[in-house]
Amino acid sequence: MENELYKKVYQIVMKTYRKTNLKRAKFTDADVVLIYLWAVLHDRPTCWACNKNNWPIYYRKRLLPDPSTMCRRLRKHGVQLLLRQTEKSLINTSARKLCRWIDAKPLTISGSTTDKQARYGYATGCMGKGYKLYAIGDDKQGFVQWRIYPMNRSEEVVARELISQIGPEGYIVGDSAYDKNSLYEIAGRKSIRLFAPRRYKNSRGIGHRRHSKYRLSSLARLETQFVQTMLNYRDNIERMFGQLSSFACGLKPLPSWVRGLFRVENWVRGKMIFFQIWRQYVSPNPV
Repeated sequence: MENELYKKVYQIVMKTYRKTNLKRAKFTDADVVLIYLWAVLHDRPTCWACNKNNWPIYYRKRLLPDPSTMCRRLRKHGVQLLLRQTEKSLINTSARKLCRWIDAKPLTISGSTTDKQARYGYATGCMGKGYKLYAIGDDKQGFVQWRIYPMNRSEEVVARELISQIGPEGYIVGDSAYDKNSLYEIAGRKSIRLFAPRRYKNSRGIGHRRHSKYRLSSLARLETQFVQTMLNYRDNIERMFGQLSSFACGLKPLPSWVRGLFRVENWVRGKMIFFQIWRQYVSPNPV
């Protein structure tokens, strides 16, 4: 399956790439992206992909950069832009759904790590150290918006950023952590209906402070069958996280060479690209 995924990503990258003139550069941005994705596909460090012995025979005629060149070029704007455009082109292949889901997935690492950017925060039922993947998921388009931050970053704060970046209209469903006035306000201004279970289920009211009109409207419809059906299916994003982690080339626990926010974000983006290809072209039933 790896060869099938790589052939597809090669076609997409070359179709997306717009040639630019780089002074004294032996390798284009597309070359750097494809070499990096080869390493991500096989869960290996970037230096592994710089060795011709780790490529199929029909690829070994290509000139490969050294690891230091890859490390330097991966931080260039053109390479980062091409990675994002490749992922976006895959997302836009499918039509969006009316209802989307929002949640976060912890990416824990060892507590004894020397990674200065990793932080302690709330993971699944416990405290952990590392990073967290904050995402908005769509049944058809996959993860349409996502961010990587240290584990201690509030889900509410990142949700503001995610919701502000998606298109207008539709519905977003989250768990009780997203029952916040600020999120209802941001979503409502974009004609997006946010629905989340009450944060405090046993409370008799919602307090006497001022509340967003969008939150009051959503709470008034919370017991309707339509909204309850959407809330019952909010674990769809958990299934998507499960698919992202469980398919052959998926996002496993972060390997020891993926440390620091920049490297973690690059690694996750590479896995997201292959996840989108797997959902669209390989998996018979991705939903």
